[in-house]
Amino acid sequence: MSIIRDKSLAAAGLAKINWVKDFMPVLNHFEKKMAAEQPLKGLKVAVCVHLEAKTAYLGLVLRAAGAHISVTGSNPLSTKDDICAALDSLGVDVYAWHGATAQEYHEHQIKALEFCPDIIIDDGSDLVALLHDEVPRYAKNTLGGCEETTTGIHRLRARSRAGKLKFPMFAVNDAKCKCLFDNIHGTGQSTWDGIMYSTNNMVSGRTVVVAGYGYCGSGIAKRAAGLGANVIVTEIDRHKALAALMDGFRVLPMTEAAPLGDIFVTATGCSKVITTEHFKLMKHNVLLANAGHFDVEVDRTALEAMALKMENRKPFIDGYHVPGGKVLNLLAEGRLVNIVAGNGHPAEIMDLSFSIQLLSALYVAKNAKQLAPDLYDIPLEIDNEVARIKMEAMGICIDTLTAEQAAYLGSM
Repeated sequence: MSIIRDKSLAAAGLAKINWVKDFMPVLNHFEKKMAAEQPLKGLKVAVCVHLEAKTAYLGLVLRAAGAHISVTGSNPLSTKDDICAALDSLGVDVYAWHGATAQEYHEHQIKALEFCPDIIIDDGSDLVALLHDEVPRYAKNTLGGCEETTTGIHRLRARSRAGKLKFPMFAVNDAKCKCLFDNIHGTGQSTWDGIMYSTNNMVSGRTVVVAGYGYCGSGIAKRAAGLGANVIVTEIDRHKALAALMDGFRVLPMTEAAPLGDIFVTATGCSKVITTEHFKLMKHNVLLANAGHFDVEVDRTALEAMALKMENRKPFIDGYHVPGGKVLNLLAEGRLVNIVAGNGHPAEIMDLSFSIQLLSALYVAKNAKQLAPDLYDIPLEIDNEVARIKMEAMGICIDTLTAEQAAYLGSM
């Protein structure tokens, strides 16, 4: 039995799902193939990902593969109520609604695990944490699963190093078809979609400070430069800092960048990247946005403590009036700006990421008995298959090695 807010929104949600399906040819391919083969028949799959149209389509493909699925959200503000209603109308168990309180959000995730899943598809390692620490009784059937985010991978690695990971998990975020496209191009485009939609401000000519120059941060910085911004990058990693410099960006510590920036975007996966010492140095009316998984990169607690008052200036923008007559504008409550204030990654991008997650679930179903509890890379054959189908759908052909070339490359 679903727990959703408004069943009457189903038609609007179905229209959105049907729209994204037209731009996700790899999942189209697997939906047809798996509907015939039913490789997940009899298995239960719990999905905890940003609950919007593209995620809904992944859920429907899993169901076409024979799985009984339950779906919940990985962020209370990214959940779309019309998508929840659409999935419910199709007979999917959904436990989520937009704007859930911390307690409601927690209860929804617990509810999605009550059927004791065989496989989990996670975002931020939330389900893994619950199955290990709070409701281990619901993990009695769990064979394993996959994780799609940088932050979730960090949490899983820490759990694995401590010897406390009880089942195998696959690092979707590290697959080539994920990090090279979703993280760079998906985050790069959708982050600026969210910022520009919510603010209706110029980017061209502004100074943008991007915290973190991993795959996500580099995509954000390059897209900002393409929009005409002057870009500064902050980093803690020497190699990534050098990469940013050689890509044409200024590299500064945050304390030096803080007085210069007009727009700040965090993408580090760490906490307290922008704090009180930086807030004190910032200009009037700066924009503060986060593109990392959790709402801890911009220290909102410190900002609230510092502020004389806070006002909601327009949808997705809270203005904090701080001493000195300045207003610092926090977008999307410091949560993922690209999906809270925007539409998330393009469908064409999520086609790759969700196909990797789908095939990871199948791999777990087939191979769990041979896998020790640990964090694993995505098998190369899965990565290659997704890339091959995507290229075929786009009409792209590449060269292949001749026998002579292969022998040359393999020679001593």
